[in-house]
Amino acid sequence: MPGEFEAIDRIRRLFPDPPAGEVWIGDDAAVLPGGLLVAADALVYGRHVLPDAPLDDLGWKAIATNASDIAAMGGRPTHCLVTVAGPADTNLDLLYAGIAEATAVYGCPVVGGDLVNASELTVSVTVLGTTDGRAPVLRSGARPGDLIYVTGPLGGAAASGYRVRPVARVAEGIAAAVAGATAMIDVSDGLFADLNHLLEASGVGVGLAPIPIAPGATAEQAMGGGDDYELVFAAPAHAEVAGIRIGRCTDDVSQRPTSTGWEHTWR
Repeated sequence: MPGEFEAIDRIRRLFPDPPAGEVWIGDDAAVLPGGLLVAADALVYGRHVLPDAPLDDLGWKAIATNASDIAAMGGRPTHCLVTVAGPADTNLDLLYAGIAEATAVYGCPVVGGDLVNASELTVSVTVLGTTDGRAPVLRSGARPGDLIYVTGPLGGAAASGYRVRPVARVAEGIAAAVAGATAMIDVSDGLFADLNHLLEASGVGVGLAPIPIAPGATAEQAMGGGDDYELVFAAPAHAEVAGIRIGRCTDDVSQRPTSTGWEHTWR
């Protein structure tokens, strides 16, 4: 069965290429005129959070994961739209308490959205962001010789049984961009899966160093557990960046890790 990313490639071919200065399908967020960043994600209760998770955790995660996409562009979130589809007896007050808590932390108030009844609870968020005049950091800018960093240890989410609230590394993404990061992505599907997206978009390989592992996690969880929402970025060797070095980009595209992590399947 084809995977999510093959499906995205098919979808992308249905639409024209973006005009100069814009970025459309294929990065963590779209880049529109004026440097506007736009990202969107949908979370299904029981799939993206555990089926017994409190609804405020679902609300928090729906915002945090989208804020993380903006962070991966070196930006900060500014506003968001929230659409909830779910059964009529959904506890909206609890769900939106988590949404309100996260939007207060990330500075992106809810400015609109929609409510609709459905058999399965799904929260869909669109978040707007800005780089405050800086060029956005894309996945495609890494070059041979750049060093690869991660903003923190990995595998903690998997080790917890996916019961911890994710944290979007907004400040860290801005700091990496200011320091000269050439490419960046967030770790949502697993380190090796997401790192490979960056390597493929940039046309480079990587020589890997030891991976920082979160307390209580295994090496396998660190490489492919996903849901950590740390940032992985490339930067020139001379750049003074804050991060944990995990490798160096090479010109050998065969030097890429075997992807392990989560991917949806489609026909």
